[in-house]
Amino acid sequence: MKDGMQSDSIVIIPTYNEIENVALIISAVFELKKPFDILIVDDNSPDGTANKVRDLQAQFPNRLHLEVRQEKSGLGIAYIHGFKWVLERSYEYIFEMDADFSHNPRDLIRLYNAAVNQNADLTIGSRYIKGVNVVNWPLRRVLLSYGASVYVKLITGMRIEDPTAGFVCYRRRVIESLNLDAIKFVGYAFQIEMKFKAHLKHFKLLEVPIIFQDRTRGKSKMNGKIINEAIFGVLKLKWRSLWNKKDF
Repeated sequence: MKDGMQSDSIVIIPTYNEIENVALIISAVFELKKPFDILIVDDNSPDGTANKVRDLQAQFPNRLHLEVRQEKSGLGIAYIHGFKWVLERSYEYIFEMDADFSHNPRDLIRLYNAAVNQNADLTIGSRYIKGVNVVNWPLRRVLLSYGASVYVKLITGMRIEDPTAGFVCYRRRVIESLNLDAIKFVGYAFQIEMKFKAHLKHFKLLEVPIIFQDRTRGKSKMNGKIINEAIFGVLKLKWRSLWNKKDF
């Protein structure tokens, strides 16, 4: 791809205090054989993450984009901000990926190819489609995550092995079809809500096996509030899908 030309694909990476990872993840994505543009959505990180991205923008004109929000208000809100920004441009494939290398940037190509070659509307980098493929997690966290996936399948009826996955590729038409302002959740329940609403609209969801590796640099954002939102949020999602159709 020549400099200045827009890719058909963009990777949204939300950040908060990712100064140790952000330059590395940007470089890793831009080194891939398939071109991907990047949108960093930073929640006004006090460690200078946004300034690091600004320094790199001169190296990657028209490919590296930055949106800085004024406060830290959750993963889901950061992604919604990113989706709205992307929909003002002409990207066809919209990716979500963490900044901390828990998602292997090389798997972006596998998610993209699955969407294109199998005509999927939403491809999901799945930790559980072929056993449990998680590295460096304590057993308690593996059991919590896997148990949450079983629970979500039971409540929602989705046949998705990893409904809480945060490494995904959406076709543009999926994001366009959703009422982004009606998305209720901000933590990991956000990932479930997006998949569930796509499922209810009969989009084709496809899982692609990945190996998930826990972060080696920086601090995890997981906390009890996020877990509670995911547990109780699923029940609220199912209830609203039955009785409050306007949100869907």
